[in-house]
Amino acid sequence: MSPRDTLSALVAAVALGLAFIAIKIGVRAAPPLLLTALRFAFAAVPAIFFVRPPRAKVGLVILYGLLIGAGNFGLLFLAIGQGMPAGLASLVIQLQAFMTVFLAWIILGERPSGVQMTAVALSLLGIAVIGSVRLGGVSVWPFLMVVLAALCWGAGNIAGKLAGRIDMFAFTIWSSLAAPLPLLALSIFVDGPRAIEALVHPSLTLVLCVAALAYGGTVLGFGLWSRLLARYPASEVAPFALLIPIVGMLSGWLIFAEPLSLIESFGALLVMAGLSFNIFGERLWAYRFRRAG
Repeated sequence: MSPRDTLSALVAAVALGLAFIAIKIGVRAAPPLLLTALRFAFAAVPAIFFVRPPRAKVGLVILYGLLIGAGNFGLLFLAIGQGMPAGLASLVIQLQAFMTVFLAWIILGERPSGVQMTAVALSLLGIAVIGSVRLGGVSVWPFLMVVLAALCWGAGNIAGKLAGRIDMFAFTIWSSLAAPLPLLALSIFVDGPRAIEALVHPSLTLVLCVAALAYGGTVLGFGLWSRLLARYPASEVAPFALLIPIVGMLSGWLIFAEPLSLIESFGALLVMAGLSFNIFGERLWAYRFRRAG
């Protein structure tokens, strides 16, 4: 990877990690579902006037937009709005990598390797450790929402995979059109006057958070990420994804003083170990056998 693209990968990871801070601030200024709707509305407009539609079936574009926009981010924003720490959410949502592996096995028949299964086991153990703390109190629902959001993200990845070899940046931009209207309608139904008030009289905080999420998180973060995945093997790009929860948890600690209990810290280390093994495990295994031979 060239120095310029290495810098792009670092910028993308930092942008995606910091997006969790914008989410936590944003859900204080507007209902979570409305904030999600605005994020994807402004990610799509005005970009669709400059980016050609992807060469993919319209149904897949809509399905991807609903799974990622309404399912993944809608649930994620709701969870953070209900008290899920932004840093911890940035870690748990990375289960999407393993949800993708599991769904690819079920739907596409892509059987996971032994290394992938080991990585899944490590991360699931970490999630169980974190869950053992959160399932005992009122924080159970936000935690489970993030796990379900990761499942929606994994399903969205499968929809993207079914679209074939296309321009994923264009796919991301145009699919963003699918989420705003359903999310807006649901927010008005659930939140009523608060949603309408935030929409009609947006605060400066809301405007800045929407700009950060739409253009920093979606256009810049996901845009750079999809470009890199199109140019390089996933094995070269994927390691940078480990920076996302690190940036999210570190910034959550610095900005919001979000502490982790000792047990949650141990669970977080297990999840990071699983993510790391999923990325580097195959190469480490091959290197071990080369040395043995």
